[in-house]
Amino acid sequence: MDEIKVSPDYNWFRSTVPLKRIIVDDDDSKVWSLYDAGPKSIRCPIIFLPPVSGTAEVFFQQVLALTGWGYRVISLQYPVYWNLMEFCDGFRKLLDHLQLDKVHLFGASLGGFLAQKFAECTHKSPRVHSLILCNSFSDTSIFNQTWTANSFWLMPAFLLKKIVLGNFAKGPVDPKMADAIDFMVDRLESLNQSELASRLTLNCQNSYVEPHKIKDVAVTIIDVFDQSALSLEAKEEMYKLYPNARRAHLKTGGNFPYLCRSAEVNLYIQIHLRQFHGTRYAAISPAMVSAEELQVHDSHLSSNQNSEGNQGDDI
Repeated sequence: MDEIKVSPDYNWFRSTVPLKRIIVDDDDSKVWSLYDAGPKSIRCPIIFLPPVSGTAEVFFQQVLALTGWGYRVISLQYPVYWNLMEFCDGFRKLLDHLQLDKVHLFGASLGGFLAQKFAECTHKSPRVHSLILCNSFSDTSIFNQTWTANSFWLMPAFLLKKIVLGNFAKGPVDPKMADAIDFMVDRLESLNQSELASRLTLNCQNSYVEPHKIKDVAVTIIDVFDQSALSLEAKEEMYKLYPNARRAHLKTGGNFPYLCRSAEVNLYIQIHLRQFHGTRYAAISPAMVSAEELQVHDSHLSSNQNSEGNQGDDI
């Protein structure tokens, strides 16, 4: 039974936050799907980018919690793009359409890589004010799939799904992590062949992040200490790339901590965004700041007491 799909929170999210579909390219088949919640007066919202297997729904717990504290949150799902420049161009057009000059980006796995590449691509006229990278990577060569990247478009959907499922956790996991995996499998099933093939192509075609181009962007890295699709070497590479980044570590959480450890992930997001309160890049309604800061302070205290060793270098 898919516990998340039948949960009151998920059903409340689906019934209260409308899914929007937006076309910004000349090609009408390229449709961005997104949930845009919270005060529209906020001009620098936080935008969530999903992993290969994800849709805009996978961040529903972040949308509900953060909008409850006065943030503007956008969770999106990308159209079919086959190369990084095409993606960056399409995403820039989407931000133009939404009349957003700068944004904060939260990216999970592939979403984090795309967030970094977009920040790099727009560095001469910056569109990204900060990055939160969750279980993400900076170089596609870690997957050892660069040689197959150009053939994903030929593969049938069932084979592509098998490739993605191969990175999901195996063996015993706690009930919340099991529910998160079930939900992500369901989301994976909703993707068609071209959506999956294009995402795997972006995930594996030979590319890496050039950190000197985004050195002025504030970064928080969220990762887990237990089993995930990322190797220790990939995580260490991220730390080297962003020596000044805040680090937020979760003892457990697997590949999808935003689903199964949402309270901790939401707290780390709030702590990251606090540094922009009171500036034109605040993602929160000014009227909600004092109440939200009190909540973060209390949550941080209880988190420190309950899970010593769970905190990162700066958080």
